[in-house]
Amino acid sequence: MKKYENIKSNVIGNLIKEYREKRNLEKIDVSRMLQLHAVYLDSTELKRIEDGKQIVKDFELIGLCKVLNINYNDLKNTIE
Repeated sequence: MKKYENIKSNVIGNLIKEYREKRNLEKIDVSRMLQLHAVYLDSTELKRIEDGKQIVKDFELIGLCKVLNINYNDLKNTIE
């Protein structure tokens, strides 16, 4: 995978971090909750996603939305 300087790999990281912090969850907690949905991201990968340094796959995004109760309209507004 090519690396680009100062270019984010995702636009959703800030929203994920916001929802995680609202729920007072640590990254490891989210990681464990995701495993119940067959999504395997460790806390390091979650940090990279939140920092915009890692691409989020569609099934990972669905799992994150489920465990963090991310509102569809907030998600849509972030992407647009």
